[in-house]
Amino acid sequence: MKTNAAYTIIGIPLWFGLLGLPFLGVSGGIKLSLGVLLLLVSIRLIRKIPTRNFKRTAFYGITSSQNIPYLWERIKWLLALSLIIVPLFLDNYQLDVMTMAGLYIVLALGLNVVVGFAGLLDLGYAAFYAVGAYSYALMSVHFHINFWLAIPLAGILAGAFGFLLGVITLRLRGDYLAIVTLGFIQILHLVLNNWDSVTRGPKGISGIPHPKIGKFIFYQPIDYYYLILAIVVVALFFIQRIKSSRIGRAWDAIREDEIAAEAMGIHTTQMKTLAFAIGAAWAGVCGTFFSAKFGFVSPESFTFFESILILSMVVLGGIGSIPGVILGALVLMILPEMMRGFSNYRMLLFGLAMILMMVLRPQGILGNFRRKIELS
Repeated sequence: MKTNAAYTIIGIPLWFGLLGLPFLGVSGGIKLSLGVLLLLVSIRLIRKIPTRNFKRTAFYGITSSQNIPYLWERIKWLLALSLIIVPLFLDNYQLDVMTMAGLYIVLALGLNVVVGFAGLLDLGYAAFYAVGAYSYALMSVHFHINFWLAIPLAGILAGAFGFLLGVITLRLRGDYLAIVTLGFIQILHLVLNNWDSVTRGPKGISGIPHPKIGKFIFYQPIDYYYLILAIVVVALFFIQRIKSSRIGRAWDAIREDEIAAEAMGIHTTQMKTLAFAIGAAWAGVCGTFFSAKFGFVSPESFTFFESILILSMVVLGGIGSIPGVILGALVLMILPEMMRGFSNYRMLLFGLAMILMMVLRPQGILGNFRRKIELS
């Protein structure tokens, strides 16, 4: 084990130094290797620090580790207050970044229901996102249905598509299930591109109205920020409640061993289709928000790459972990924007971070200990 650790600490920095050599030169490659080496050594040292119970402090008044939930409650209230007040001091660009981060948080939470809770690999999740977006676009442009009525309708329609996909893939598992879901998004993308009479093909649908309440129209970036914040809160409440319910425990059993779960009386057919439907419904809600915010939808906004991006958020944050999925979405949406000043090396640094993550913490940033044992 010590030999493997030595190879890891020495080999990974050298590998990244060689990888960065064509872009950074000799001196830059050496600096990159030393930086990665320092990072690995720091992580090793932090892991060896023994954990202790908290002692009394003047600021928090903590007397033991049993009081951690009270500290966590204070942190949550402080975070909620910050999410409401801080955006008032941000510019429009920063608000747009935060809004898109919130949108992808809901998408990642929906995919986490399928992949993390039920253990069903879905590579076509962006298809349900497209169903929601085109549903609101068509309903608003042709039938003048407002945004607030379109949200549940689009969610139900996307959920119905998810249910149908779940029924089709009932007998499939693992790689075979992933291939079918991949085929589903490719088929839907072709339909959106070629059904000109309905979807207007590659030209897309424009003139989609913005949401409004009375005479107030959601138009400014801050308006959409608070709207997506409300959607995130509702999604978090719903998904957390269903995870703690009998349905959530049934999904856990199916993920661990579907045959054993069925032997214990769990109706695996219903539970798997329900997971697909619920995850797809939240993607439909996100699609409605997307089309309302930008006022335009086209097939190029819902490609296979979108599914991979959302799946990466789930894997990076921690499969099955709600806080982890939120953190993964924030990292993959905000970090690239913060690194625009390093545009020549941004993808190199991003790839470095992803590889280090998979080597050092494959269960995800906030993945649970059980997931780590399974991967080991």
